[in-house]
Amino acid sequence: MKIILASKNPVKLRAARGGFERMFPDVELDFDTVSVPSGVPDQPMGDEETRRGAKQRAEAARRARPKADFWIGLEGGIEDHNHQLYAFAWSAVLSKTRLGESRSASFELPVAVADLVRAGKELGEADDIVFGDSNSKHKAGAVGLLTGNVIDRARLYEPSVVLALIPFHRPDLYPIDVD
Repeated sequence: MKIILASKNPVKLRAARGGFERMFPDVELDFDTVSVPSGVPDQPMGDEETRRGAKQRAEAARRARPKADFWIGLEGGIEDHNHQLYAFAWSAVLSKTRLGESRSASFELPVAVADLVRAGKELGEADDIVFGDSNSKHKAGAVGLLTGNVIDRARLYEPSVVLALIPFHRPDLYPIDVD
C-alpha cells in the first residue's frame, strides 16, 4: 500500500505510520512524504480552518504525487473557548474514492504560550520561546512539553489518523464520496 504524507515533518510521519500500522497490521506499507501548502495560515485558528487545511494538504499531495493508494494531511490548529486557547489537530485521509476525517483530542495552552499565539506567533515558535526549546514542532510539540512526554505530538495525532481510516477499514458502511 503506497501512502503519501503531505508533510516532511517527522512527527507527522510517525503519527501517520502508527495509525496505518494499527488499522492495517497485515499490509505492507510504503510511506513517502511531499511538502505541499495547506492553503490556510501557518497557524490555523479555529476548527473549520484547521480541518480545511488538513483536507487541502491531502488534496495537494494527491495532485503532486498521483500514483498512490492514500494521501494524508495532518494540520495542527488553535481555537478559543471562553478566552482560553486550546490546541488540537485534524487528520484527512484520501483515497481515489473516499475521504476520512477526524479531529484529535485538545488541550489548554498555558497563558504565556497563548499570549504569544494571540500576538501572531505560530504555536511551535511560541513553545520554543516559553520553554527554551528549538524546533519543538518537529519533536514532542506543545503537548509533549506540557506532559513531560507522557503524550507527545505524534501520540496526540495518531488516534485521529486511526479514526480517519474507519471509512477505509469498513468501506461497506461508507459511500464512495470523492471525485
